[in-house]
Amino acid sequence: ENKQDAVTSPSQLYDPTYAFAPGEGLDQPAATMTQFSAMQYSKWVSLVSNRFYRLPTEAEWEYACRAGTKTAYHFGDDPKELKKYAWFDDDDLERHAVGQLLPNQFGLHDMHGNVAEWVLDGYSAKGYELFKKGELLKSDQAYVRPEKKHERVARGGSFESEANQCRSASRLATDKNWAIEDPDFPKSPWWYTSDPSSGVGFRLIRPLTSPKTKEEKEKYWLTNAEKLKDAKDRIEYQGRGAIAPIDTELPNEIKRLNKDEK
Repeated sequence: ENKQDAVTSPSQLYDPTYAFAPGEGLDQPAATMTQFSAMQYSKWVSLVSNRFYRLPTEAEWEYACRAGTKTAYHFGDDPKELKKYAWFDDDDLERHAVGQLLPNQFGLHDMHGNVAEWVLDGYSAKGYELFKKGELLKSDQAYVRPEKKHERVARGGSFESEANQCRSASRLATDKNWAIEDPDFPKSPWWYTSDPSSGVGFRLIRPLTSPKTKEEKEKYWLTNAEKLKDAKDRIEYQGRGAIAPIDTELPNEIKRLNKDEK
């Protein structure tokens, strides 16, 4: 009855080694989740903090990555310099702790490499050509709303990527093979199980202007693909996960517990 103030919680992984083998450290970026799962997290953190967060659009992500530059990478065009700024082409196949390498001109770390990052968009081969040149759009209008289960877009390249796949303009699109090792049917709406999903995470933004109504906010927290029906069936009929209201006192409770521990 109160779904706009609630989120789903993921079912248990069938086999955690599918998702967590590349790294489990608390300072490493989370990965292997679907775009739906990342959106649900953005909803949860928004409601629990009473501040609006969401995934960036492709255009917003690229603006943040380029940091005012027009070169292949935010530091220039020479891929030999990439190792100063990004974890990529990693023989150890390991996600790395965030913020260890040099940031871009906006002070943002790991925009190239480490994990690729989900954006709001569905994939279009035409990219920004869909938007009329010279047309002034609000940031929440300048993206391709996903209309089907595949393809969705991740940006930035990962620890598994080659240098050219980490360029500011590089795009990675999902396909059905990302869940090929998931033995469940229907496939999990929360987890991906197969490479390259082990190198895909997300980064949230807090926009300067937030949507005014709950209904407008929900558009950024839910995906309109078949996976929503899968999630509902798994929760209501299979008992795999739950829908629960947000506990807005959680941040205060964490502070209290930390104080008690000291």
